Amino acid sequence: MNRRQALERARKILAENKIEDTPLESELLLRHTLKTDRVQLYLKPGDELTPQQDYEFWQLVERRVGGEPTAYITGHREFYGLDFHVDRRVLIPRPETELLVEKAISLARHCASITIAEIGTGCGAIAVCLALNLPRARIYATDISAVALEVASLNSDRHGVANRITLLHGDMLAPLPEPVDLIVANLPYIRRAELNDIREPLLALDGGPNGLDNIVKLGYQLVYKLRAGGQLLLEIGQGQASAVTSWLYRLFPGAGIETAPDLAGIERVVSLTPAVASHGTSQLDTELSRMLN
Repeated sequence: MNRRQALERARKILAENKIEDTPLESELLLRHTLKTDRVQLYLKPGDELTPQQDYEFWQLVERRVGGEPTAYITGHREFYGLDFHVDRRVLIPRPETELLVEKAISLARHCASITIAEIGTGCGAIAVCLALNLPRARIYATDISAVALEVASLNSDRHGVANRITLLHGDMLAPLPEPVDLIVANLPYIRRAELNDIREPLLALDGGPNGLDNIVKLGYQLVYKLRAGGQLLLEIGQGQASAVTSWLYRLFPGAGIETAPDLAGIERVVSLTPAVASHGTSQLDTELSRMLN
């Protein structure tokens, strides 16, 4: 079987098993098998697969049909034009999260110096992208998962920015040694009832009954870890914009709050510039209770 035939057959098998984007999925699996890039893959579509390559490729296709994500099979995921190592220890970076990176770079690129905290760093993709595009920034990256930080460390080394990213183990903002100018957070925001047949770390997806538990916790911590004049950029899930912005207005009266849609038109990123912080009031606690129940 040659390369073209292998791709065509794999696409058909994946499509029959309800796998989305079968041309790309098939290509990634074959490229991984052949240890080649996209250009080289298509230069000689008539080249025959060796018996070993044929066996390995269909083993990978079988794993994908069984529900294992391609990124875990290959150990790679492209994000913001860069290649990142991923495995079962971390969430696979999503394309929609690139908007969060774009917003952060836009805010920080003209600052002579800036300290950034990326919360829930996972594989470190966001922190690495920020470090590469903002050479004057100091970056902290936190995660509650120690094994996720191992992957983030690997990716920081791979992209040559390990000396500019300080990895911190702990719950969101708690391990930060100082207040920062910009907080960038892609926290778990999936409603617990929607988490079915999950292949990625539950810790990286579970946002509680209403999907907002982690966002609420971050809001309370924000009061103590964001410098005056600082900003928060927060990724949210579909349909969460109204609840999140309403609560942030109550937590930070007079704050500047905006939302930005992703390419699908979903309000995906909330930006917050606090004016006066207020927390612990009965009014806020009542609102918090209403949102989460």
